[in-house]
Amino acid sequence: MRIAIIAGGRTPERDVSLRGAHRIETALASLGHDTWTVDPAERKLVETLRERPADLCWLALHGKEGEDGTVQRLLDLEQIAYTGTRALECELTFDKVLAKDVLRRANVPTPDWVVIEGSALRDLGAGASLSTAVDRIGLPCVVKPSRSGSALGVAIVERAADLAGAVMAALSYSDAAIVEQRVSGTEIAAAAIGAPLELLPLVEIAPKDGVYDYGARYTAGATDYWAPARLEAATAAAASDASLRALDALGIGSIGRVDLIVDEATQPWVLEGNVSPGMTDTSLVPMAAAAAGLTLSQLCDRIIQASDTA
Repeated sequence: MRIAIIAGGRTPERDVSLRGAHRIETALASLGHDTWTVDPAERKLVETLRERPADLCWLALHGKEGEDGTVQRLLDLEQIAYTGTRALECELTFDKVLAKDVLRRANVPTPDWVVIEGSALRDLGAGASLSTAVDRIGLPCVVKPSRSGSALGVAIVERAADLAGAVMAALSYSDAAIVEQRVSGTEIAAAAIGAPLELLPLVEIAPKDGVYDYGARYTAGATDYWAPARLEAATAAAASDASLRALDALGIGSIGRVDLIVDEATQPWVLEGNVSPGMTDTSLVPMAAAAAGLTLSQLCDRIIQASDTA
């Protein structure tokens, strides 16, 4: 099969995308596929795909354009098959405001939240409502951009006086900021592949400095991982059930990941879904696949097979 790996792009996650693409290309080549990488930041995507047609595009872009439905809609227009989730569901999942609404309507447990829109701050005097956000959500809280990935723009706020600065920082990445209740506990990643989606072993995440930020995600040795996660059987089952319900509610297909926290009372809380999980040497999906006995090549093969039937 001729497979074009779409990676790179112009987002802050460009380097992570290209690192993952290199591993994917090597794995696909070992399966006998004709593979190459296309970086939309360097070459016009549609023209490149017309010059060298592909049977399938492997979407390894991260952040805007790669996860928000933009590239998916373009490939739909060009009638080119691709891996992963369809355009509308990508848009819903990538926008954390919409995604959390979807999760709540599906009765998937997710931490309480409020939204601060940049336009409301600018045009409607919403700055006066920041104190209301603190009253509603409490402290400490987590502030994050509505449309961003890899924990970029995320801050933990412990003092009310620091909320405004955290919101403005989040708004530098997106047009809205989420102020979310902070849940303390064990961080868990639930990866899923296939059609229908099948959960891989849960991965437990323990960043050495206590915060699973961009550096902790992509710096070797900065975080400890356990796969399978060190959870009691009943707790693991509850986390798996919440993850599957989240994946179903968001409409994620062929490959995806759900990020959760299991609190001290063993209640799992879904934080968000991811339609284009990383594939680097420190990424969670390959880690979960290895715990299931799958090599990277076998993992990629499963994703291709699922994409063919999506």
